[in-house]
Amino acid sequence: MSNNYTGEQIEVLKGLEAVRKRPGMYIGNTSERGLHQLVYEAVDNAVDEALAGYAKNVKVTIYKDGSCSVEDDGRGIPVDMHAEEKLPAVEVVMTILHAGGKFGKGGYKVSGGLHGVGISVVNALSEWMITRIKRDGSVYEMRFERGITAQKLKKTGKSDETGTFQWWKPDAEVFETLDLHWDILQKRLRELAFLNRGLSITLRDERPDEPRERVYKFDGGIVSFVEWLNEKKDALHPIISTHAEREGVDVEVAMAWTDTYSEQIFSYANNINTIEGGMHLQGFRQAVTQAVNGYAKKRGMLKESDGSLSTDDIVEGLTAVVSVKLQEPQFEGQTKTKLGNARVRSIVYGLVNERLDFFFEENPKSARAIIEKTMQAQRAREAAKKARDLSRRKNALEGSGLPGKLVDCKNNDPKESELFLVEGDSAGGTAKGGRDPNTQAILPLRGKILNVEKARLDKVLSNEEIRTMITALGTGFGDEFDLGKLRYHKIIIMTDADVDGSHIRTLLLTFFYRQMRPLVDEGHVFIAQPPLYGIKKGKKQWWAFSEADLKNVLGDADPKEFTIQQYKGLGEMDAEQLAETTMEVGNRRLKRIAIEDVVEAEQIFVDLMGDKVEPRKQYIFDYARSVKNLDL
Repeated sequence: MSNNYTGEQIEVLKGLEAVRKRPGMYIGNTSERGLHQLVYEAVDNAVDEALAGYAKNVKVTIYKDGSCSVEDDGRGIPVDMHAEEKLPAVEVVMTILHAGGKFGKGGYKVSGGLHGVGISVVNALSEWMITRIKRDGSVYEMRFERGITAQKLKKTGKSDETGTFQWWKPDAEVFETLDLHWDILQKRLRELAFLNRGLSITLRDERPDEPRERVYKFDGGIVSFVEWLNEKKDALHPIISTHAEREGVDVEVAMAWTDTYSEQIFSYANNINTIEGGMHLQGFRQAVTQAVNGYAKKRGMLKESDGSLSTDDIVEGLTAVVSVKLQEPQFEGQTKTKLGNARVRSIVYGLVNERLDFFFEENPKSARAIIEKTMQAQRAREAAKKARDLSRRKNALEGSGLPGKLVDCKNNDPKESELFLVEGDSAGGTAKGGRDPNTQAILPLRGKILNVEKARLDKVLSNEEIRTMITALGTGFGDEFDLGKLRYHKIIIMTDADVDGSHIRTLLLTFFYRQMRPLVDEGHVFIAQPPLYGIKKGKKQWWAFSEADLKNVLGDADPKEFTIQQYKGLGEMDAEQLAETTMEVGNRRLKRIAIEDVVEAEQIFVDLMGDKVEPRKQYIFDYARSVKNLDL
């Protein structure tokens, strides 16, 4: 072992060199997610100007050359000399990490951008960047190249307006893709417009032959957000909302119960989606539970001997948005998206409890409808307890505890074990023949499982295929769910490459998302990618997983030289072929299921699997042209 650890091994990265050397540390990755993070960082700064009360308009533009700009009508970044750095303040902001007006010197009272990495990182990871500022009656401009100042600050004109214009081109040396997606950007910009009442955010894309532009502005704020979330559901009553500032914390809450069976509760702190919840969400759930139980008992709908309705029963079908804005938010949790400021809990609790008490007294018909729904949920949950007994997982050593059609693996270490959920008994038999018996278990599923989006818990647990899956996984269910008891750390959905296979896959994903969400959140759910084509020429064999793969194999050669077989079903491959292409660790392709946008995920499941037909028709209309390999 070498002992030559001296001062020579200590590397000092100056300026923004560290960002360019390890970009993933600052923006997550250098693929699609990181590319869009550049836009979010610039937009966050613009929105912070709106939060401070200075900006009313934000405009995001994507240009034909792949560059992007974000413009606001806020105060404009200061251009005076920075006393310590001996540089114009704007140059400090643009070229030094952790420099800005959000660190306690009075530049911003509340900031959403503080959780991010700042505009200097956008600068560091761009081929070039131009910063244009309007303030103090003048227009100023600077230019940077890969984070280094290429043109010093100079006056370029006069203006009575104020604001900041940031324009950059992502660096091809850094990013794997340079293609900004309209759909991804518009989801985040729409969300920000909902969370900041009255702020106008424009998204313009100049790349198509006919540029497209969309303006997001919601004078109703999060009330409009809840209306939008519920537009494909039937609400039981008008939206309940409250907005007030207490002890320096601005709280906005909007909610409405619907006739669905899943809760949709989104929480935000300083515009950041706190996907792990936190104190504001705790306060909200406690207030809702207290208010509903209090009214139900007061009106005699719930007797003292009945005990209390649980929070899970009460939030069934509830759509809500909880947004707080505060100084110095404390973010905790694995992804730093859990609000830890303890005093926020009691503030939210008090406001929501007061508002619900008043609403119930003033609207007895709506209150009764809400409480009757929660009591139905309670009865269904009690019925589900009986069904749950059938799906409880016994000790793995007790062979009788496992479902009969599960072909288990020999390995008892969950980290090294995989469960393939296979469409049909025939494909299940093929998979059994092609598996590695030491680490791979096979569970054939007969037909299509229940659509859990349209069913309560008791009905879900009465479905034999679902009970079989729960038993095989070993985690238990509902209140008893324990991720630590998961028997397989990879759950792999393996279905045919046709319409029925896609439907079965969607039903399974709906089940995991709605009823076993931690499996998805912790990255345990995967989709197998069987090949679409097998190509042979003499003794040579190729596999094509897409039309593009097929073209690459064939090249300019005459296809008559090749034997091409299209696989529409897993059963069309023998065990050896299925193993080689789809199951063997070194050769296969798996897609890990991850949730990038919680709001969008919720809406997709409601659209595709909910009660209303019209959203599905619209989805087909919007995306039909982009479907490949449609099996008609």
